[in-house]
Amino acid sequence: MKQYHLNKLSPELGAEIGGIDLSKDFNEEIQNKIYDDLINYKVLFFREQNITPQFHVEFAKSFGSIEEPHPVYPHVEGFPEIVLLENDKDNPPDTDEWHTDVTFKNDPPFASVLYSKTIPEVGGDTLWSSLSKIYDALPNELKAQIENLRAIHDMGSFRNNYMNDDNKESSIKLNKGFEEFGNAVHSVVKVHPISSEKFLYINPSFTSQIVGMTTTDSNNLLSYLFNFMCKPEFQIRFKWTPNTLVIWDNRCTMHYAIGDYMPDKRVMHRVTVHSDRRA
Repeated sequence: MKQYHLNKLSPELGAEIGGIDLSKDFNEEIQNKIYDDLINYKVLFFREQNITPQFHVEFAKSFGSIEEPHPVYPHVEGFPEIVLLENDKDNPPDTDEWHTDVTFKNDPPFASVLYSKTIPEVGGDTLWSSLSKIYDALPNELKAQIENLRAIHDMGSFRNNYMNDDNKESSIKLNKGFEEFGNAVHSVVKVHPISSEKFLYINPSFTSQIVGMTTTDSNNLLSYLFNFMCKPEFQIRFKWTPNTLVIWDNRCTMHYAIGDYMPDKRVMHRVTVHSDRRA
């Protein structure tokens, strides 16, 4: 534990952890320390970690139950739990906008564990933003206005996967997509189950409507909030290097994987932790 050290990347969001080799030093004490730092800083980065897919899965499982194989994305050979994110000019990314993962589900995941395999020489950074820091910075009058509101979340830009043409067939596909992925209703303001911090639980990718408002009024309020959320003082921007492991708390952050590296390739492995076993 003496070698474990933390370097903040901003006052409240993001920290690089150094001094440990996860493949050798990952005992229960380290697990608990990482968890506590994750709650405090929301995103943790571990550079120069030469880990196996098996360890990647074990690391994720130490935080809670992991999600089943993804129904659409490919997986790492022999490890269906590890999503293979392989993007280049022939397969551009679909995560280059601000989002909190799959809030269109009623029970979105607790955390993601992402491991970098191939990183472009230039570009391919990822940004994270603190939803609790955003909430804290809102005017008190606005906090009171949104305190008890709820919002509808749907699959957002993923609609594009179903719309091949302007015809009945595309409409049928889109409706089936909504049947498969559905919608969810979440409180606009939530309380973190561990830290007890309040945070703003909306995101530009998946939040479509404020419950009980007209479309015009809802759009006006969401537009203001989304613009407010994009201020750089709430964010960190991380430049990847190969063999970097990152874990973030999906409950109280949103992120943006910048797709500026085409035609180069970017390859990442991801395991999603559905439930927090310590909650």
